[in-house]
Amino acid sequence: MKIKVGVMGSAEPTTTTGMRERAIGLGRAVASRDLILLTGATTGLVYETGKAAHGAGALHIGISPAGHEREHVERYQLPVDACDAIIYTGFGQKGRNVVLVRSCDVVLFIAGSIGSLNEFTIAYDEGKVIGCLTGTGGVADEVERLVETFHKQSQARIFHDDDAERLIQACLSELNRIRAQ
Repeated sequence: MKIKVGVMGSAEPTTTTGMRERAIGLGRAVASRDLILLTGATTGLVYETGKAAHGAGALHIGISPAGHEREHVERYQLPVDACDAIIYTGFGQKGRNVVLVRSCDVVLFIAGSIGSLNEFTIAYDEGKVIGCLTGTGGVADEVERLVETFHKQSQARIFHDDDAERLIQACLSELNRIRAQ
């Protein structure tokens, strides 16, 4: 069965070319490994990652907070063009986050704010393999400090790297190690 990698992070509009390129690089790195990409079917850096992965041949499945496409587009103002398929949960953003994170084998973060922090705490509590693309700001750069400050026992394995290729490779190696046990 193919590995499912979730990308979570900033849904804010991309403000710099450098950040957009990092998001695109992350999407291409996912696609180059024949992984299934899961996202929140959202905007910003996550959209750029998903669109790049989709364009490079990856299967991209979006997990929406909406109950149907019309609500996804009109109420949540979310795009539909970067995904191969969208699963409409009808659970709102926090409920969607639980479905999204639990559906992933590996959870990757690029930047991110409060919503991404929620996704991180779910992934941490669920003991997921977590990767943080450092140098992108937000949750991706703060996870190490947060875990140290708010220590809680977890089976989660957290990796940090400023290079998408190395980050994904470290996460996949750990996932394979866990599965081999």
